[in-house]
Amino acid sequence: MRHLLSPLAVLIALAGSVGAQAPELSALARLEADRSFVAQPSASKTEITLGLSQPVPFRAFLLDDPPRLVVDFREVDFAGAKPEDYERRGLLGDIRWGRFRAGWSRFVAELNGPVKLVSAEERTGTESGSLPELHIVLERTTATEFEARQGAAQSALWDLPQPAPTGALLTRQDGTRPLRVMLDPGHGGIDPGAEVEGYSEAVLVLTFARMLKEAMTRAGMEVAMTREEDIFVPLEERITAAHAFGADLMISLHADALAEGEAMGATLYLFDEAASDEAARKLAERHDRSDLLAGVDLEGHDDAVAGVLMDLARLETQPRVVRLGQVLSGAIKGAGLRMHRHPVQGADFAVLRSPDIPSALVELGFMSSEVDRARLHDPEWRAEMAAALVAGVQRWAEADAAEARLLRQ
Repeated sequence: MRHLLSPLAVLIALAGSVGAQAPELSALARLEADRSFVAQPSASKTEITLGLSQPVPFRAFLLDDPPRLVVDFREVDFAGAKPEDYERRGLLGDIRWGRFRAGWSRFVAELNGPVKLVSAEERTGTESGSLPELHIVLERTTATEFEARQGAAQSALWDLPQPAPTGALLTRQDGTRPLRVMLDPGHGGIDPGAEVEGYSEAVLVLTFARMLKEAMTRAGMEVAMTREEDIFVPLEERITAAHAFGADLMISLHADALAEGEAMGATLYLFDEAASDEAARKLAERHDRSDLLAGVDLEGHDDAVAGVLMDLARLETQPRVVRLGQVLSGAIKGAGLRMHRHPVQGADFAVLRSPDIPSALVELGFMSSEVDRARLHDPEWRAEMAAALVAGVQRWAEADAAEARLLRQ
């Protein structure tokens, strides 16, 4: 499943990836702060430009009591910008934004008096530099001329089919924020993984990871990926990325090939408790001391102290990992998808060694199997597998949070 790389090969791969920027792979549009601004052509006119990563259906309208501009999107991620950078300029007062119901995001700007909505258009041509942007023009008017138009559509895209229903936000154990999942598409770049008939494991699992990320995002989770293009990421950096993201769960994705024998179906690998001591030693050797446990800086402590603290963390994490394997395998089987005759197995893979992040490695199938290979190339099968994994994570997260509440009581 993995190839050993020489130090020289690693240096070459890292050098080749410097400066590479991963494209946004989620179907959700993103507000791009560097292309968003508020302009004031005159004392009576204000123009709002919102740079978007991709076009989206929208509508803009006015409400009164108090007067405010409302823009609904289907659907925009505002995480990279701050409302205070745009509010209290021209005709605008306070601004707030975010998700307001399943499949929808909302931008609300309070107004410092009656205005009229002169125009609201999504530009995608040369005027916007080929990148999409929403351009809104507001103009001061009198109170008697102010018309609050509840739900008045300002978009030619507005009559598209409604979004599919999505679930409520899943929360982490303490309920403070949405569940964060780190997806880890295996291999990449100079490490293609298994290769059969011109196809590489690295590309196939990246394709699946993009679909899974979208499905999980729609289900109310916050999702990141260790790589979003075909580049090499060292194994130890994948756990580092999960800690930096504050992940509550890490799922590594693979599609292996066997040189001999026949194997078919999905397989789940969980951390092997028998390898706990050896895993702690390897982590201590290959990671910065500040990165062994989230929120715990082990700088200055020897291996014995680090090992004890990691063992204590694993005592709490490992039962949750076992339940994760049970629930995910149940969800895959429940969806009628084929699993290996030994569906859940133990292993000491590097990406499973984080002592404080429940982790699982999912072998989607075997590229050495003609049947599995056809499934991996089938968009419908990939969608069914993604849905099964989402359902499994949802069930696991809900049960995990419920158990945490009982323990706190």
